[in-house]
Amino acid sequence: MRVFQKPVIDIPAQIVLLKQRGLRIQDESRAHCFLQVVSYFRLTPYMRTFQQTEDHDHPFRQGAGFRDLTRLYDFDRRLRLLVMDAIERVEVAVRSLISNHMGPLHGGHWYVNAQLFQHTYDHARLLETINAKQLAAKRDYEKDCQRIDRLQTGEQRKSQLKRQRARESYARHYPVNYDKPSLMPGWAMLEELTLGDLSHLFKGLSRDADKKAIARRLGLPAPLLLSWMHTLTTIRNICAHHARLWNRELGIRPELPRKPSFAWPAALVQDGHHPRIFPVLCILNHLTRQVSPHTRWGFRLHELTREFPEVDQRAMGFPKDWLQDPFWHCD
Repeated sequence: MRVFQKPVIDIPAQIVLLKQRGLRIQDESRAHCFLQVVSYFRLTPYMRTFQQTEDHDHPFRQGAGFRDLTRLYDFDRRLRLLVMDAIERVEVAVRSLISNHMGPLHGGHWYVNAQLFQHTYDHARLLETINAKQLAAKRDYEKDCQRIDRLQTGEQRKSQLKRQRARESYARHYPVNYDKPSLMPGWAMLEELTLGDLSHLFKGLSRDADKKAIARRLGLPAPLLLSWMHTLTTIRNICAHHARLWNRELGIRPELPRKPSFAWPAALVQDGHHPRIFPVLCILNHLTRQVSPHTRWGFRLHELTREFPEVDQRAMGFPKDWLQDPFWHCD
């Protein structure tokens, strides 16, 4: 173990350091503005691809410029936005598919029935989570009501404002208007869960028939959907924290179909080792087609890569001539 002794340096000193390491900076004022809103530390992972990393002083390779860094950063930012757009659609769809299957089959409050879940699933935690959300929402509503009561206005206007506040969320609306059952119905409960919670809930369902029916709506076997949801949870967290997605090695790798019964890239069937982001993009392309048949998400991915031809696609696990695969041209 060593003592950390790196000094804090301001933006002008950061620019001097970059130039000393061989980075071309043609417009220092623009570089200063960029470093002011995107920190040097956040930019560091993007520098490495332009540096001689084996050298302790991290000199930049000949010809590397500050614009190269900002272009790569911008590509990664837009890739995250594209990925988040697809994950949002998939997440909303999975909530709906679970609700539309479990509700009609097992009743509006199906999730309170512990027998519908495996014994390893923390069912009590699910109920505690929903109850805590309702209690917190009701407390907030009561505080709003106290503020409304102090307003210098008529009782009719106060009642109207209270009704409006109660409708701001279903977590408020339900405990304000109902006391039995104590928890909100399943279709509302699902909207209160994170993607990670949703993944655990799907995994925890006790009946294989339920899992298969839900996964079938997305053209998948249940184990594959479960694996993909797990991976997408980590990818969503990466994007939500604005972390680097380009050239990232996946910590949780998705299971890939060996003998797919649906359109799937040939490169991912032939080679089962895919530690980078490319298989996740394929997963999202498949899922967005299932939930939105007329989507142009795959085309938007193609446009993004075409707009940044200098970005090394191999660092993301893209196979050569990936766009020639029929998978990317399915209707």
